Amino acid sequence: MIRAYKFLMRPTVGQAQALGEMLRDHCSLYNGALQERRDAYRHVSKTSIKYGMQSAQLKDIRAFDPDRQGRWSFSSQQATLRRLDKAFQAFFRRIKSGDAPGHPRFRGANWFDTVEFPKDGDGCRWDSTPHDPVTRVRLQGVGHVKVNQHRAVIGKVKTISVKREGRKWFVVLTAEQDRPEPLPATGSVVGIDLGIANFLADSGGGFVRNPRHGRCAADKLEAAQQALCRFPRVRRDKRTRNHQRAVEKVAGLHGKVRRQRLDHAHKTALGLVREHDFIAHEDLKIRNMSKTPAPKPDPDQVGVFLSNGAAAKAGLNRSIADAGWGVFLTILTSKAESAGREVIAVDPRNTSRRCPACGLTAKENRPTQEKFHCVGCGHLAHADTVGAINVLRAGLARREAKPA
Repeated sequence: MIRAYKFLMRPTVGQAQALGEMLRDHCSLYNGALQERRDAYRHVSKTSIKYGMQSAQLKDIRAFDPDRQGRWSFSSQQATLRRLDKAFQAFFRRIKSGDAPGHPRFRGANWFDTVEFPKDGDGCRWDSTPHDPVTRVRLQGVGHVKVNQHRAVIGKVKTISVKREGRKWFVVLTAEQDRPEPLPATGSVVGIDLGIANFLADSGGGFVRNPRHGRCAADKLEAAQQALCRFPRVRRDKRTRNHQRAVEKVAGLHGKVRRQRLDHAHKTALGLVREHDFIAHEDLKIRNMSKTPAPKPDPDQVGVFLSNGAAAKAGLNRSIADAGWGVFLTILTSKAESAGREVIAVDPRNTSRRCPACGLTAKENRPTQEKFHCVGCGHLAHADTVGAINVLRAGLARREAKPA
C-alpha cells in the first residue's frame, strides 16, 4: 500500500528564493504547454498535441534557456507536463459524460504551488545526509534543505513533492509499505448519521459535537478580508509590504481553519476505527446538497424574480462546507482500510423518517429537526439516532447480500 508523509521544510533565505524560482519556472512551463495545445487546436488543421510530443521538446527547451528551465530536474518537468495532460484527459471525460467541461486554465504565480519529483534519486534525494542528525532533502538547483521530520518514514520512498503554503514550505513523500497488521476484532458494529447540529450521531445513541471551526473564525476572517479589500488588485510583485501582510493574514486564518478541520476529522475517524469492526454511513452527494437554488422568474413581470430561498440555502451551504463531511469520509475510509475494518455507504433516503420499531416511513414521523415521533407506534427518539440505526441496518443488509 502507498502512504503519504508531509514534513515542514526549513530552507535558508537563498534556498527559499531558489524554491520560489523553481515554482515560477514550472508554472511558466505549464502555461507554455497549455498555450501550445490551444494554438494547435485553433489552427485550421485542428491538431491535437499529446504529452509525448511536448515531452520530446524538453531537451531543446532546456538547451535554449539554461539559466531557467535548464536548472531544474528533467523528470520534474515531465511530471508538470503530465499534470497538464491529466487536466485535459479530465476535461474530455467531462465532455463525454455531459458534465460542465471546465477547460484547463492558465496558472498565475499564486496558483501553482507544487512540483513533483516522480522518483527518489532522480533530481531529488530524501534523507540526503544520513549521517547527520538533521534530516535533509536534496533538490536539484536548490541544494540540501533541512526538514523537520517529526515521525519515521516506513517503507521505500517512491515520489517526492515540494509544496508551498503561504510562506511555509513542505515536502510530501509517498512511500510503498507492506499492508499493516489489522487491529484486533472488537465484535462491534455501528452506523453513523452526519449532520449540522451534531457532527455525527451513532446508532448507540452517542453524539460528536460539531466544532464549527469556520464559524468560530468568521469574525477574524471578515476583519482580515475587509482590510485586504482596501488595497488595489495588483500583481504579486507590485504589492506593497502592508498589502502582502494583509494577504498573509487572510491565508493564515484560512490555513488554521483547514488544519483544525483536518485534525478533528482524523481524531473522530480514528476513534470509530479503533472501537468498531464494521461502520456504515450515508452515501452523501455533497456537491448536489450544496448547490445554489435555481432562480424563479416571475411569470407576470419580465425581469423580476420570486423568492427562492437562496439566502437560507447559502447559510446551509456554509454549514455543510464548515462541517467537512467529504474530508471526514475520505479519512475514515483510508484509516479503516489500513486497520482491516469494513466501511459501507448506503442510500440515505428516508433514513431519518423510517421508524426503527415498526418500520413505518412517513414525513410526519419527524416533526422537528431533532425530534422523531412515530405516528404509527408512538416511538420517540432523537432523529439523528434513528437515522444512524437505519443506516446500520441497511449497511448490514448490504453486507449480507454481497456474494461470497
